[in-house]
Amino acid sequence: MKFGKSICILNVGGTKYAFPRDVIKDFPLRRVSRLHNCASEKEVLEVCDDYDRERNEFFFDRHSEAFVFIMLYVKSGKLRFVPQMCELSFYNEMIYWGLESSHLEFCCQRRLDDRMSDTYTYFSEEDIKTEEESRDEEDLDNPRGSAKWLERMRRTFEEPTSSVAAQILASVSVIFVIMSMVILCASTLPDWESAKNNNVEEHRIIEAVCIGWFTAECIVRFIVSRDKCEFVRRPLNIIDLLAITPYYVSVVMTVLTGENPQLQRAGVTLRVLRMMRIFWLIKLARHFLGLQTLGLTLKRCYREMVMLLVFVCVAMAIFSALAQLLEHGLDLHARNEDYASIPAACWWVIISMTTVGYGDMYPITMPGRVLGGVCVVSGIVLLALPITFIYHSFVQCYHELRFRSNRCARSLSAEFLN
Repeated sequence: MKFGKSICILNVGGTKYAFPRDVIKDFPLRRVSRLHNCASEKEVLEVCDDYDRERNEFFFDRHSEAFVFIMLYVKSGKLRFVPQMCELSFYNEMIYWGLESSHLEFCCQRRLDDRMSDTYTYFSEEDIKTEEESRDEEDLDNPRGSAKWLERMRRTFEEPTSSVAAQILASVSVIFVIMSMVILCASTLPDWESAKNNNVEEHRIIEAVCIGWFTAECIVRFIVSRDKCEFVRRPLNIIDLLAITPYYVSVVMTVLTGENPQLQRAGVTLRVLRMMRIFWLIKLARHFLGLQTLGLTLKRCYREMVMLLVFVCVAMAIFSALAQLLEHGLDLHARNEDYASIPAACWWVIISMTTVGYGDMYPITMPGRVLGGVCVVSGIVLLALPITFIYHSFVQCYHELRFRSNRCARSLSAEFLN
């Protein structure tokens, strides 16, 4: 901030807060910290609703009581809903100040998820526009042309719906992924070896082109990323690295061992590394809403998934022990050898609880069959218990991502028309 006094006053709905100018620079709320980068009153008025130069006071026409709870989050790190206030209204206040639903306490996140699932309402158009403008101004507050160019490049590679060029780039990437997967699947066919021997160069060229494209894409995205450490820690980027590395390891091993296909086929490590290219399919999550919804749902419902796993493990331990006892341990003359041990019975329990029933092993005694029926019914009940939570989270994630996708599509259309 290049104007005003050393003390800044925030007036939120009539409630005033005084902060030193240095505190404003690193303030946890994105909208407040943006005031430090404003060079003129015009830029200030794009962040707040009014400004008084004499008192260096910034006025925000927002809910004052909601901001009190947001300030408590700034001080204590815990964010909860305001009593007697609509969850969606408070969420809109959070978005305005630059917070997300992940900042809420877990109990409040559940309330917000249920509210969103019931109403299919997420954010108002005005707040979405405000949030988008705040991020744009935060990213482009450096007026240098190189910074803007890097930001455009980052959006082109990271956000497939941000521009026409980004959509073309995403389409080309999808084509390369499909092409590489077709080659990987075809390489396991019995007739592939003879065809490969006749067209060795063509297969190598196609594989090298695909790997070259993925490598170049990964390098460019790393160069234009804002935070290099955060880029390396992202799961999708780690998967990209795991998918690209096997090819270069294969090339190195070929150079070291010579052109000996028999020796290469004998290497178990090489075959495992080559099969890791199947991770390229996960790259499609960057471009398809369904895979993004699945990933976001699993991320938000990991507690329910752990709970489901605990249910299954406990039931599997109980039923496998009983099945081994009833089928193998009681009757010494007519033992069912399929249930010779508890680990062997665990396989029967898991396929029974999931109602798959391969038929490779089954109880032959009357008590064992009764136990099998109880096992199947218990599996249906246990698997159904967490489904409601996972379903509501999936619906919320789907509508949220679709809403953002539609917003980006409208922005792209407006940019194209202009």
